[in-house]
Amino acid sequence: MPAPRAFSNEVGAGSREGAAAEQKPKAFRRFCETVKSFRPNLSGTLTILAVAALWEAAVRSGAIAFDYLPAPSAVFVAWVQLLLSGEMLVQTAHTLRAVLIGWVVASAIGIGLGLVLGFSALGRRYLLASLEVLRPLPAVAFLPLALLLFNFSLTTELVLIIYASIWPALINTMGGVMSVRARLYDVARTLRLSRAHTLIKVIMPAAAPAIVVGCRLSLGLTLVMAIIAEMLANPHGLGYAVVSELQAMQPQRMFAYVFFIGLLAIALNGALIGLSRRFLRGHAAARHD
Repeated sequence: MPAPRAFSNEVGAGSREGAAAEQKPKAFRRFCETVKSFRPNLSGTLTILAVAALWEAAVRSGAIAFDYLPAPSAVFVAWVQLLLSGEMLVQTAHTLRAVLIGWVVASAIGIGLGLVLGFSALGRRYLLASLEVLRPLPAVAFLPLALLLFNFSLTTELVLIIYASIWPALINTMGGVMSVRARLYDVARTLRLSRAHTLIKVIMPAAAPAIVVGCRLSLGLTLVMAIIAEMLANPHGLGYAVVSELQAMQPQRMFAYVFFIGLLAIALNGALIGLSRRFLRGHAAARHD
């Protein structure tokens, strides 16, 4: 005999409340794990503060006699002034734009080629030798050609960034695919998966930790190449600001830009680590502990 409608509604409401009550502790635990993953390194922070204090004392006491080596306090004051004036924010926006565009394009190309080379013996036969010839060439060697084609522009900067940043993603992706265990291929054959489905549903998830490592390396190299390109080939961004302040004989502002670039690199790396922990929770290799 079917249950009365009122009773069934009460049971449904009770089950929904119970499910919601079970989800709250899980959400709270995930939040706590996220907070723990971003906790600062206390020992490293204290070491940096100690070095800054020694630097400050050495400059103030005259133990260091370099004319253009400012004290950390002067660098901090210059950094605050640059932030309040908005000048540093404008330069940072340009550099971040170049870094993110270059990193996304380089990662897409590197991961795509890495999947082809790792999964296809035919691809390795026809492409690997050519790529091994190109890989040792430094990206800066293409600067004159890029300048002739694109002049001093964002495009020239992106050419250097993308060429240099492709290789970590490509090599790590290819290595991750080639190191996938043979039993996973057996599972794919048992399920009668096509080659495309095997690559997407089996190989890529198994190689995900190696791909993430390659993307992390590419991101760091992307920022380095963006600063170099802005120093040499594009009169915009943080790299250009460092050179500009050097030529203007403003060491406090120059050091402020240099240290801010370091903080930006830490922030980008931390963001990528957080994303990898969030989306690759089950892969111990992607935890980077």
